[in-house]
Amino acid sequence: MSAEFADTNVVLYLLDDGPKADRAEVILGQGPRISVQVLNETLVNCRRKAGLSWEEAGAFIEGIRALCHVEDLTIQTHDVGRALAERYSFSIYDAMIVASALVAGCTTLWSEDMQDGLLIEGQLRIINPFV
Repeated sequence: MSAEFADTNVVLYLLDDGPKADRAEVILGQGPRISVQVLNETLVNCRRKAGLSWEEAGAFIEGIRALCHVEDLTIQTHDVGRALAERYSFSIYDAMIVASALVAGCTTLWSEDMQDGLLIEGQLRIINPFV
């Protein structure tokens, strides 16, 4: 079971060229955990920003699902996320990503969008893989 969790931004770099895409490929090749939220946010970005067709976006999502273990969104995740949003002043969506990683027992959250090095609840460290 992977102790690492990847945020949406890591997944989305697979759609680009360059060093960030290379780093994202390494991280996702290690089989991290992601959540259904990551899949949903990725799908929105595939369609709106990358301009992929439904078929292309679906194929991309299926590829991600084959690489990663997908965590369900649960009431427990929601409750933990709500508390984290209040305690750490996260946006609700960032808090739900962090909550999914915590509930899954992860110790590393790969994210470009949150404070690099922040330790959450003495368990989960946010690491920006692109610095």
